[in-house]
Amino acid sequence: MSSSIPLSIQSYSTVEELSVALADLFVTLSVDAIQTRGRFTVGLSGGSLPKILAADLVKRVDAVEWEKLTVFFCDERLVPLDHEDSNYRLCREELFSKVPIPEEQIHKINPDLLENAEEVAEDYKDQLIHVFAHVNSAKFPVFDLLLLGIGPDGHTCSLFPGHQTLEDTIDWVIPEENSPKPPPRRITFTLPTLNHAHNVCFVATGEGKQDILKRIIDENDQKIPSALVQPVHGNLFWFLDDKASAKLTLREKK
Repeated sequence: MSSSIPLSIQSYSTVEELSVALADLFVTLSVDAIQTRGRFTVGLSGGSLPKILAADLVKRVDAVEWEKLTVFFCDERLVPLDHEDSNYRLCREELFSKVPIPEEQIHKINPDLLENAEEVAEDYKDQLIHVFAHVNSAKFPVFDLLLLGIGPDGHTCSLFPGHQTLEDTIDWVIPEENSPKPPPRRITFTLPTLNHAHNVCFVATGEGKQDILKRIIDENDQKIPSALVQPVHGNLFWFLDDKASAKLTLREKK
């Protein structure tokens, strides 16, 4: 990885210990962001991440000023909000239903636009503009924290190896209509949106992630989407369990 990026690679013996550390990071960054900017803007991903995040965070609800939290999704599947493939539904079940975050501060795709992926992406960009444009002098939204997962092929959000979505340097959020992983139709943050965040945290667990993590972290393989996530002015965290990090030479065991 680039030595110019503030980088932290931490490995934990168990997923439970990782969950505690991730909740610690979330709480600490929320306090700092609210003190500095008056709010805490977060981008969430799906997969196993919401459950890992919520496992310890829901035990300390009083540590977060939830009314000052604004949530977006780093990518979303173009399905109804109550569909089993919806990242919103997953995050609601694991986290939102257990904490006092105002529903209007959770930014969802418009289910009335599902037939047109371009319109869904444009509407989601409008929501981003509404939240970020009046306080943001950068060309892209600047999130306080983006929480990302990683697939066995190295994809993150809905940015897949070899897809043209990786080449977009202008847009904030774009459609992906040919995902190799079902469902095929999605929207996703672009690499520039990811790379303008104050803090980006990847979370990966399990033996199935060993080889791809070695290619990303030890070998800096630029063909892999997750390796292209390198915040311009922010911090990059990798929170791993020992099963996932077993082949890495660069890691701090906890």
